[in-house]
Amino acid sequence: MELSGQCQCGASRYRVMGEPLLVFACHCKECQRQSASAFGMGLWCRVQTREVSGELATWTRQTPSGRTMDCLFCPQCGSRLFHQLRDQPAILSIKPGTLDDTRWLRPGAHIWTDSAQCWFELDPGVPASPGNPPDFAPLIEAWQRQQGLR
Repeated sequence: MELSGQCQCGASRYRVMGEPLLVFACHCKECQRQSASAFGMGLWCRVQTREVSGELATWTRQTPSGRTMDCLFCPQCGSRLFHQLRDQPAILSIKPGTLDDTRWLRPGAHIWTDSAQCWFELDPGVPASPGNPPDFAPLIEAWQRQQGLR
């Protein structure tokens, strides 16, 4: 599948070829700060190729589990485009709001719900985890079935 998108100002564009694995909403405090909203979203994709036109800058942080994550963003407008765990190079987390076509996005899971805003109502039909799920495989499988990818 080909996924394309850009930053807010258009200075950085991307095209990713790969297999979408899961769209999820993360309610952790880091994602709330990064998105300046109630939650952040991620689209995990098993990447075959990634092309970027324009410059990207990187900010690196430690995840709550101690893993190292590179956060790639446009240096012009600051829009995050990708997150990449260093110990998981084949899986790219695309910030799905940057996609050219967002009509198909629907979270297949909510994670870190213990940090969710009190006014946010979770859909009881969508799996939720109070923190990081111990295993993402069941969430990936369920979302891919729902999308007709399996």
